[in-house]
Amino acid sequence: MRQQRVRIADIAEELGVSTATVSNVIHGKTSKVSEETVKRVQELLERRGYIPDMAGILLAQNSSGIVGVIINNHEKYENRVLEDGFISASLNALSIELDKAGYFMLVKVLTGWNEIIKIASMWNMEGLVLIGFCEQEYHKLREKMHIPFVVYDGYLKEKGRICNLIADSYGGGFKAGEYLRQIGHKRVLCIADNYICMDKERADGCMDGMADGVADFMQIPQTKEEREVFYNKNLEKILAYTAVFAVSDFYAAELIYKLQERGVKIPDDISVIGFDDSFWCEKVFPSLTTIRQEPAERAILAVAILEEMKHGDYDRASVLLKTSLVKRSSTAPPCR
Repeated sequence: MRQQRVRIADIAEELGVSTATVSNVIHGKTSKVSEETVKRVQELLERRGYIPDMAGILLAQNSSGIVGVIINNHEKYENRVLEDGFISASLNALSIELDKAGYFMLVKVLTGWNEIIKIASMWNMEGLVLIGFCEQEYHKLREKMHIPFVVYDGYLKEKGRICNLIADSYGGGFKAGEYLRQIGHKRVLCIADNYICMDKERADGCMDGMADGVADFMQIPQTKEEREVFYNKNLEKILAYTAVFAVSDFYAAELIYKLQERGVKIPDDISVIGFDDSFWCEKVFPSLTTIRQEPAERAILAVAILEEMKHGDYDRASVLLKTSLVKRSSTAPPCR
């Protein structure tokens, strides 16, 4: 049978003290409470298995120690956003760095920005890391909320208690195109589910990196079912190229799987490059050549910048983070 939750009033009644005294001990406000009473209250709380109302405690404190990591559950993730390689790597790195800095990390997946304000207030958050929202949403948040926050790949221009940490998407794409050109590819296809923001920068970088070679762009659908139909319909068009640059490891791996289903050999028949360097890239077959982002570096910066924002205005609106090419077995000189 489920045990009834112990209340502050129950503790106070048993000890013959006021509920305010018990509440003060729970919240660490003991300057006006005798050491003996503090000890009696703490011992009884432990014996009775008292479970505190954490939300209430955090609201009562000047510092909650909580940093919220809020992720946009975009429809393209099909309610599996936390399984995405970039998102999971970012969360892992942030968890490590926030723990080192003495913070608790609260992760929340949302489909819109409106709930962010309520959640941040409810948990008395000291800062936020926001991933996957668009520029106008960040501006609305800045107008309505005064706690500092850091943005991952936000594409916004603003200073004052907000900082945008941007991976060098164009530079990474350029490295991919340049590498493919250097090993002999003359026809390269870039694929993404849109042609805006960082995906556009990655595709443009790749096409520019190909220099005098042929580099084209193909927009793929956002849902898995639609991509299934799309690839079946456009497979011959894709195979007219000797290499494909996908703007994410997920799309690169998915394309490899679809090609292998049709008997296409990677990289003998066509080379494939991804972007992100997800943890599984070297474990799949063939291992995936990709553009690496450094999630640890971004997490270290995010935590350090939030700390600076807490103690004064941070004067840099954005920080550009370097990317690097990781060569593996999904790419090779063309055989045709």
